[in-house]
Amino acid sequence: MIRYFVYLGTRLSALFTGKASGHRNDKQKFSISNSLFMSLMVSISGIRGIFGSDLTPQNLTLFASAFGTWLNGGTVVVGRDSRVTGELCERIVTASLQATGCNVVNLGIVPTPTVAMGVLQQKASGGIIISASHNPAEWNALKLLNGKSEFLDEKQGSEVIRIARNHSIRYRDYTGTGKVWCNETILEAHIDAILGLPYIDKEQIAKARFKVAVDAVNGAGSEAIPRLLERLGVEQVHCMNCVPDGRFPHDPEPLPEHLGEICGLIKNGSYDIGFVTDPDADRLSIVDENGELLGEEYTQAIAFDFMLGKKPGPVATNLSSSRIVDDIAAKYGQECHRSPVGEINVVKEMQRTGAVIGGEGNGGVINPDLHYGRDALAGIAMMLQHMAETRKPASLIRSEMPDYVITKTKILLQDLDADDVLARVAEHYSAEKLNTLDGVKIDFPDGWVHLRKSNTEPIIRIYSEAGNREKAEELAADIQKIIGN
Repeated sequence: MIRYFVYLGTRLSALFTGKASGHRNDKQKFSISNSLFMSLMVSISGIRGIFGSDLTPQNLTLFASAFGTWLNGGTVVVGRDSRVTGELCERIVTASLQATGCNVVNLGIVPTPTVAMGVLQQKASGGIIISASHNPAEWNALKLLNGKSEFLDEKQGSEVIRIARNHSIRYRDYTGTGKVWCNETILEAHIDAILGLPYIDKEQIAKARFKVAVDAVNGAGSEAIPRLLERLGVEQVHCMNCVPDGRFPHDPEPLPEHLGEICGLIKNGSYDIGFVTDPDADRLSIVDENGELLGEEYTQAIAFDFMLGKKPGPVATNLSSSRIVDDIAAKYGQECHRSPVGEINVVKEMQRTGAVIGGEGNGGVINPDLHYGRDALAGIAMMLQHMAETRKPASLIRSEMPDYVITKTKILLQDLDADDVLARVAEHYSAEKLNTLDGVKIDFPDGWVHLRKSNTEPIIRIYSEAGNREKAEELAADIQKIIGN
């Protein structure tokens, strides 16, 4: 999602909120001061920081209470990943919600998409996911869901932040506090829903007798993914880093440089496929039978290919995702719609266009037949079904898709003004196909470049894609020459 960060301190803090415009996200600032805060990142969907310094019990209490006040009672589903500080944060959040009159359904350690499914199943007013996603173990966060199980949009999130900023918390007296109960059935219900999809055939998957390796980075997918695979009838599951103790054995972001262990295991073994998730199991990376990573962009592409083979309709992704998905959509005579970067933006575009599938190029698959959120478990089931139906190994499925290479770089602004830089680039390429919904994206016949302002650093990020690395780097270099950097 687009993040609008607040830096909170005793002297100076600022919230950056995005106002939709015809060309880019304008920014407004307001200040907030509180001696409880040090350097906390606050977005419209929640708060994030290093526990004990930035993310303190006081901060957790304030924002959970602000969320409960905004909901004005009702039921809130709370789940967490496996971080060491997760249980502690859970107790603080639960008590804060109760104090504002909310009832709490506590799911314990579950994937982020399971919390989303829990909100729908319980007909809850909202949800809180206690997880810092792919951040290192010392981080934790609150991620907020509305009653539709979607991340808060700008208007909703800004109102929660306003309540916290103004300390407009409404605590209830002893007759109005909420109750709390545990529910250990939601994960099974999530898996039931996946197996109940009309295009998932567990008998067909079972007949394929797949041998699967899993690296859940000791996160929330540690028990959920093996359970899903068991229910799908997978013949053999090798669990690597599947002890949900929050002690991540490697950098938890599922990138190639962090996944040598599972790639080596598969390369030297006899596995059909490997699945890797981040700590809260909403992103999915896939390793083929040769121990080669397919790349997270191909997680999304394969899901699109699978779904469009089942039901026709448009698809949606963000502006920085690979052109592969445009090719997949065109293969089925469908259109691929693009949104600004961020999960909630993709979701809004999916809803606007009636997309049958959506996602992000970081391995996030959004299947609206389940819920409007990234779901690694859904991605796993769809991949296994695709392999079972086509009788093709993962490497062949990948090789039949176009080859693209994305490069990522950044420009330090120093004395440069970010808006001026983006305007100059847009003017220079005015004869090309431009998209200015989120920074500037230039589509060329043989590739594209996307420039976006960072919300956290004085930099502009440059993403470029082409059929090979040399061309992608050339496109990015041309942009840098224009900027004079």
